[in-house]
Amino acid sequence: MRVDPENPKWPDRDKFVMSKGHAAPALYATLAEAGFIPREELLTLRKFGSRLQGHPSMNHVPGVEMSTGSLGQGLSAANGMALAAKLDKRPTRVYVIIGDGEAQEGQVWEASMTSVHQKLDNLMVFLDYNGLQIDGSVVDVKSFTDPAARWRAFGWHVLEIDGHDVQAIHSACEEAKATSGRPTLAVAHTVKGKGVSFMENVADWHGKAPSKEQAEEAIKHIEALLDSAL
Repeated sequence: MRVDPENPKWPDRDKFVMSKGHAAPALYATLAEAGFIPREELLTLRKFGSRLQGHPSMNHVPGVEMSTGSLGQGLSAANGMALAAKLDKRPTRVYVIIGDGEAQEGQVWEASMTSVHQKLDNLMVFLDYNGLQIDGSVVDVKSFTDPAARWRAFGWHVLEIDGHDVQAIHSACEEAKATSGRPTLAVAHTVKGKGVSFMENVADWHGKAPSKEQAEEAIKHIEALLDSAL
């Protein structure tokens, strides 16, 4: 993405919307790595007085383009950003991450029709397709099978990728940039709790914090994965 942490409101910047706002910790970590906020501030997450709230706030955290948390609204806001960039003839690209549980909401589909109608080829959406939401299996809560076919039917350019493969994500972004006349959606096949054996594919971990002992064990799992990747 074309961004400048020294000038977070640069008019020609690319924009990112974390529509599934409960994934804010991942967004904050990325902003810290990019230089928008100090890395040590990450340890204040969800503490009284911290600007790193449980859902991201555009009024407090540089680099956050949209306050999210009320699911279903991110794509609508991103449509406005992408359309404004086209009207202003700016090179801005807009990226969005939505959840598969979130995609059960009607506003997402109304917004997806708008994206196609307005030919927003400067817009790219990642669907985090892990099959679980806070109430359990996505299919059990409200059937959401074959999302790629559904988005194609709405006129989107659709890709399917391994959401844990950085190169696959990069390649998808490059393909989206080369696609004209319509927006791109990447169905990112992921595993909830990836890398922590006792959390993988367990819906209960969607909305609760681990104990001190569980957190320490989870960190060991993640560090082992990082060591093996080096």
